[in-house]
Amino acid sequence: MSSRPLSIAVIGAGIGGLAAATLLGRSGHRVRVYEQAGRFARVGAGIQMTPNAMKVLRGLGLEARLREVAFQSPSGVSREWDTAAITNELRMGEEIETRFGAPYLFLHRADLHAAIQSAVPADCVELNRKLARLEQNAQRVTLYFKDGTHEEADAVIAADGVHSTVRELMLGPEQPRFTGRVAYRTTFPAALMGSERITPVRTKWWGPDRHMVVYYVTRNLDEVYFVTSQPEKVEWMTPESWSAKGNLEELRAAYAGFHPEVQAVLRACPDVHKWALLERDPLPRWTEERVALLGDACHPMTPYMAQGAASALEDSVILSRCLAGVDAGGVAAALRVYEATRKPRTSEIQGSSRKNTWMRTDTDPTWVYGYDAWTTPLASTA
Repeated sequence: MSSRPLSIAVIGAGIGGLAAATLLGRSGHRVRVYEQAGRFARVGAGIQMTPNAMKVLRGLGLEARLREVAFQSPSGVSREWDTAAITNELRMGEEIETRFGAPYLFLHRADLHAAIQSAVPADCVELNRKLARLEQNAQRVTLYFKDGTHEEADAVIAADGVHSTVRELMLGPEQPRFTGRVAYRTTFPAALMGSERITPVRTKWWGPDRHMVVYYVTRNLDEVYFVTSQPEKVEWMTPESWSAKGNLEELRAAYAGFHPEVQAVLRACPDVHKWALLERDPLPRWTEERVALLGDACHPMTPYMAQGAASALEDSVILSRCLAGVDAGGVAAALRVYEATRKPRTSEIQGSSRKNTWMRTDTDPTWVYGYDAWTTPLASTA
């Protein structure tokens, strides 16, 4: 470790920001997390932690906790929207763990966030701190907040999402591109389905121009999650909080004719959230001297491969490895190594996810699930 630990400011207390803060703190750095929200809300959302993500969470010491609450599906199945004919099946459970060295878990996003938050010292996170601007010189970065306060740090990690303030300050204002598609999602008690329970596997129902993914998010199968993707002609934006309510009747009409299991899920769900699916092309750069972007701030992607949060978790490991033992004079070079290591992989995932063909038919997921952020070689920037 360097003679003086780095002071590092992390902007955003989402999954990637908290993971980065945890790992940077364990490396001996002094870390503060600044989050614009006043509290963490439990919005109805499931999340898939694929083996590459679980390797990160294992290193954070959270694997046992997550196994206790998560659903471990025996398989991931792709089905035709109306006949339920299987077009592809990925064996999960013990088989995928043996194959890739880590489990594949399905859980509520809030349970994952709470687990990662538990690894961060409570006094490290400050809520109601919305960033207004940054200034940096050769020695430090000064952060100015909307409340009139300011802080200084040796480095700033921006994990502030698809609408990143720091990215705009770094690269100029740019709206993410609307994909022409929207998504509905929610979680609800399985008991609301009565006797019409879903098949206890992760199922993606593929229609001609839309789909729905359905799975349990709890180990005891008492909470159901679904997420859709469908075309919408009008460009429609929502905040990144995904807090806008959706119209259930519009959603049900959009999936009329789908298989009876889909209909049963839609009949049972009490309400839904709706958000626009946004994307960006890979950015020209992720770093500017002492400032670096992480997660959706630098590589937002469509959700079709379940790699958004996984990629942010991978980022956090590579970032911590690059900054390990670095003093204040080496920050900029270390951040360039982080970008050079991560950008090729995230760009490939962005492009692949955009196609929305992942796992529809026979697919080898090794290049995604077999990745280990703890051992992959760091890039050279020479």
